[in-house]
Amino acid sequence: MAADPLPLPDHHAQALANEQGLARQLSERQLGMIAIGGAIGTGLFLGSALAVRTAGPGVILSYIFVSGIALLLMYCLSEMAVAHPTAGSFGVYADLYLSPWAGFVVRYTYWAAQSIAAGGEAVAAAIYTRYWFPHTPVWAWVIFYSALLIYVNAHSVGAFGSFEYWFSTIKVSAIVVFILLGASILLGIHQQRPIGLDNFHANGGFLPRGWTGVWLATAFVIFGFIGTEIVAVTAGEAKDPERSVPRALRTMLLRLVIFYVGAITILVGVIPWTEIEPGQSITVSPFVRVFDLMHVPIAADILNFVVLTAALSGMNCCLYLCTRMVFSLARGGFAPKALGAVSKKGTPIPALMVSAAGLGLATLFAISFPNSAYVYMFGIALFGGLFVWLMIFVTHLSFRRHWDAQKILPARRERSVLPVRMPGFPFTTILGGSAVLAIIVSTWWVEGMRVTLESGIPWLVVLSVCYFVWGRGRAGRVG
Repeated sequence: MAADPLPLPDHHAQALANEQGLARQLSERQLGMIAIGGAIGTGLFLGSALAVRTAGPGVILSYIFVSGIALLLMYCLSEMAVAHPTAGSFGVYADLYLSPWAGFVVRYTYWAAQSIAAGGEAVAAAIYTRYWFPHTPVWAWVIFYSALLIYVNAHSVGAFGSFEYWFSTIKVSAIVVFILLGASILLGIHQQRPIGLDNFHANGGFLPRGWTGVWLATAFVIFGFIGTEIVAVTAGEAKDPERSVPRALRTMLLRLVIFYVGAITILVGVIPWTEIEPGQSITVSPFVRVFDLMHVPIAADILNFVVLTAALSGMNCCLYLCTRMVFSLARGGFAPKALGAVSKKGTPIPALMVSAAGLGLATLFAISFPNSAYVYMFGIALFGGLFVWLMIFVTHLSFRRHWDAQKILPARRERSVLPVRMPGFPFTTILGGSAVLAIIVSTWWVEGMRVTLESGIPWLVVLSVCYFVWGRGRAGRVG
């Protein structure tokens, strides 16, 4: 006869109860597209150009490797998000299964990272819009788009989901068209002769920078995958998190791998990797050239519209994530209590306003100090994303130890049965965490990426000091 399930520890129950009140309006369809929208953006349109310059055609292997890391991360998040569908997500999990310090640092770091990213996307959207309206100031479009997205996020989580669904659909459609047109060029359709596989082995071969280049390129590649964890955050507002979250994570990752690996394969196949100059924006060169080669009319206007929607979609996701992190911090006692309030529609308006202020500050730095202060802000943002991924793997080790010992129960299930489990645990979790840690360390040797550690480590030190001055009295480690 099976033993009765053990009750949820008091501090677990309280921590999870603190995050109640948000409206559950996001459908499985919206969750999948939100996840893709959170990941597809500058990481693909810009970061891939830097990755190609670092590894050459071998960057395809870099994308496959990072896809494997992302797959392991999705398994970790699926387990924990189904057990505890909360807005604070991995920040709450770190609090519960590692320590209050870990929860504090993870949530504030992620908030800062997303605020900076949102500011960058706001400036990018303004610059893209000036393509059509060149005599308008950048700041005017920044204000317009910021007001628009604040309204969308303040209205309801359903409005956010609908907005993100359609904008993500545009991005995905553009990438699919890019892959199809690029494949037709490689095969010689509508061309005098096919390009074939020539560019994969020309100009130094498939690995012109060696395996070292393939590894160092992962620092740029993984930046493109940061954002996939948004599904775990949306679990707190999903209609049926036990079913929809695991399915959304699985389908999202499969699509993302196809889009990223497919797009990068087409890119290095159609355009010789040596023609992508250092610092050149992939938002212009590869897409436009593919459209031009196929004689697509108004190619530049089409591309500009796509990257504009990509920037707005990324900005929308960042603002959503910032808001939920502030809400979670307030409910956990790490921010003023008033920031944890929700409207009648279940939207955390005070947290949204604070996050909007963070967006405004990041935007101001992006415009005023693009080559100085904002570079270090970008370093914090990149470090923040990588640090959160590392902490997700570490947290999962502790989560499974407690789960398998029957010390916890899922918040919405009667039996302690996970609908999805990490294969090969604990070795796969350790492998994923070790790979992310190695990538963080390797940024010290990647050109232009040293700022990641130079800004990220001092940031952690400052946050730790704030925690021990402010929140040291909270409950300690689980179990």
